[in-house]
Formats: sequence, structure tokens, C-alpha cells
Amino acid sequence: MVFHRCASRSHSLPMINILKSNERGHASHGWLDSYHSFSFADYYNPEHMGYQSLRVINDDLVMPGMGFGTHPHRDMEIITYILSGQLEHKDSMGNGRVIKTGDVQYMAAGSGVRHSEFNPSNEEAVHLLQIWIQPDAKGVTPRYAEKSLRTVPTGKLNLVTSKTGRDNSIAIHQDADLWIAKLEAGQKVSHTLAQQRHVWLHVAEGEVVVNGKTLAVGDAAAVEKETELQVSANKPSQVLLFDLN
Repeated sequence: MVFHRCASRSHSLPMINILKSNERGHASHGWLDSYHSFSFADYYNPEHMGYQSLRVINDDLVMPGMGFGTHPHRDMEIITYILSGQLEHKDSMGNGRVIKTGDVQYMAAGSGVRHSEFNPSNEEAVHLLQIWIQPDAKGVTPRYAEKSLRTVPTGKLNLVTSKTGRDNSIAIHQDADLWIAKLEAGQKVSHTLAQQRHVWLHVAEGEVVVNGKTLAVGDAAAVEKETELQVSANKPSQVLLFDLN
């Protein structure tokens, strides 16, 4: 199946299409080990160009004392989720923060922003997911926000982003709900899909069963025409669920 943005499809049967971890792009630079769910940098796959407004999911391991130097972005919604370790962020909006395990960072690049990301630890690598979502408007004023999931209970889908910022989520410039769940072995969560909505589910840690299909760490599923998703954990897990228009 081709994963591409703003796709239109005529079929009406429920569909769950799996992207296995080893089907992702991979780049190893010594200081950075990165897996790309969609085409990014030197990895290009015309069948994996994004999914609806979701353009990038990079699974990054940044070595101690290393990081990304100051570089520009514009017209992109950028979300970073720290799975382990910590990351020091600085940007041209004046923000200087260290985000840690369980923290979510959001930046609307909009009309233009420059930033750097650095692992301040001399001993521990930082494991993070960097996510790019295409905005529904260009040239917006750059904006920064954070949300912590460090103490959220397991066995629950937590709303992280939404178009309106409902339920204490981060408001972003796209109709894209991001939910994150931490699951102990045996725990289950469910998610109802409205008509014409699409889901991308990414397994950040562990192993889960999604409507009867087993997904291991790094695997993902593109979901269409389903009315409900049932996600159960075979072992301690974390999943990211994107509900997209």
C-alpha cells in the first residue's frame, strides 16, 4: 500500500495496513541512529511519503553530548516526544528548555524559526520520536508549548494535540489528534473513529494487538474504514495514535 498525504480512496472495506519496523528507512551517523517511517533526508521511498497530514515520524537515538546544530524550519508543526533521556532545546523565539522522559514538546515553525536540539548528558543517549505534521495554514506566528505525560496513569489514551486544544491538549494548526497510551501487559484501550477519519498507530515500545493484528516495537498501522480500534498490550508498551482528517 502506498502511504501518501491527502490520499483519496474509493474502497469501503475496513483496512489495516501494516508497516513493519524493518521496512522503515535507516540512517546511522555514529552520533545519531535514526529510523524513518516516511521519506526523510537521504531516505526516499515513493510508497512512504507520509499519511494524510502526517509527514514525518523519526525514531532517533542521539548519543551523549551530541545533537542537532541550529537550523531553520518553516510551515511545519513539529512534535517531539522523549522516550528516555533528556534533550536541551533552544530556539529563535527565546525558549531554552531541557525536556525529559515523558515530555512532549511542540513548535509551530510557521513564518520561520531557528532551533537546536542537544543531548546534555555525558553518559546517557536520548531516545525520542520527532513528528512533523503539515499545517492547514502557512505563515502563522511561530509558537512553542510543552505537555508532560510523566505521571499519567497506564491503560488510558491521553490526548496530546488537537485542532482546538480541547481537554488540555496542545492546540496545533491542523485537525490532527495525537493520543499517547502507556500500557502494562494485559491492559487494553479502545478508540472510535468518526466517518472519513484515518488513523496512524505507531508502537513506540513493547508489543500490542490491534484488532487482531500483532504489532511489535517500531511497527505501525494505517487504518481506514474501521469504526473502532481495540489495542491490547502483550507486554509493557507505549503507542501513539494519530486520528487524522
